[in-house]
Amino acid sequence: MRCALTIAGSDSGGGAGIQADLKTFAAHHLYGASVITAVTAQNTLGVRESFPLPPEIVAAQLSAVLEDLHPAAIKIGMLGNGDIVRTVSRVLAQYPDVPVVLDPIMLSPSGHPLLDPEGVSAMEQLLFSRAALITPNLPEARALTGLPLSDLHAVKAAAQLLYRTYGCGVLIKGGHSAGEPVDVLYDGSLHVFTGKRIPGRDVHGTGCTLSSAIAAGLAQGMALPEAVQGAKRYLSCAMEDAFSVGGGAPVLNHFLYKNDDKNVFE
Repeated sequence: MRCALTIAGSDSGGGAGIQADLKTFAAHHLYGASVITAVTAQNTLGVRESFPLPPEIVAAQLSAVLEDLHPAAIKIGMLGNGDIVRTVSRVLAQYPDVPVVLDPIMLSPSGHPLLDPEGVSAMEQLLFSRAALITPNLPEARALTGLPLSDLHAVKAAAQLLYRTYGCGVLIKGGHSAGEPVDVLYDGSLHVFTGKRIPGRDVHGTGCTLSSAIAAGLAQGMALPEAVQGAKRYLSCAMEDAFSVGGGAPVLNHFLYKNDDKNVFE
């Protein structure tokens, strides 16, 4: 069984972050390993607190996993601050052949800051060029490019700009758009993935799950466009079957259980 690694924050509510990533890896028949960068206090209603771990603890976790488990792909999510970004970059530099999918998480959906300005700058300078793919949503892509991204043509141009600037594949996620969601991938060629908005499915953990599902595809040897297409299909199914466990946003059905408790992968 191949291994995939997630480097991200812990979600005490279980719907996003490390917890969502490990569920996604398991659903794709991968052994999941984790490096926790921060501990958050959150539930389905939002993030209350976040506490970045000391960089030396992050480095120790990362070295321990990479030296022994040899992951076939890495997903990076919440990093918390510039010190952790620099630490992750320094350790990963020793493993240049492992593909990385980077979700540049800056804010929680409820608006809680998850990466300080120094961290954003360090991430752009040190980690984007190391990634096989970055997966900004529309607000993050606007922040990274300074462009309004008011239509699909502008989103395509922004994806190509980020690709030229950082030398990595770029997937701009369209879930925050007003109409039907359209995701744009640029990896030297342009790929457009259309989708349908699912009514009543403002679901927690979609960004984390999509990026970890793409990493799962890369770990299984898929080409990048194929991995993105498969990850989107998986996420759509998990969203359609989302359910409520608390008083806030629904959570994804990562294992796609049917009414008879059978997993659709079986």
